[in-house]
Amino acid sequence: MSRPLLLLDVDGVLNPYGTTQPPAGYTEHHLFPEDEEPVRVNPTHGAWITEASTVLDIAWATSWNDEANQLLAPLLHITALPVITMPAPPFHPSNKIPLIATYALQRPAAWIDDLHTPEAHSWAATRTSPTLLITTDPTIGLTRDAIDHVIAWAKTLDAPLTNP
Repeated sequence: MSRPLLLLDVDGVLNPYGTTQPPAGYTEHHLFPEDEEPVRVNPTHGAWITEASTVLDIAWATSWNDEANQLLAPLLHITALPVITMPAPPFHPSNKIPLIATYALQRPAAWIDDLHTPEAHSWAATRTSPTLLITTDPTIGLTRDAIDHVIAWAKTLDAPLTNP
């Protein structure tokens, strides 16, 4: 079986929103024009992403597109990741599904996002390859529990099958 994928969103996952103050561990960075909200980054996420990359191939699945590598990856101290190019915002979250499906093909895939639509759950349920959706709370962002869940899930895919 090929290495599983981790498809990673940014806003609501690595950049929490919807609160007046950033969650503990996050710092605010002004990466975009002054009229946009600052981006909240937790540098610990870079270590978690690097750890996950030992068992998963990771790709950006975000409207940030190439800006995720240009602006966010240096703050996280991670190498550039492949990008699943999304439409220009604004777009409906379900518009990610055909692009993610084309990228994932038949590989096992975990997708961390804050906006999994009913269509995303339907896509995941009907795939023949193992699929894991982890929906984050956009006010909190990525948690250690979520990344541990993805890593453990990926490791089970490599486990040899045994007969009882």
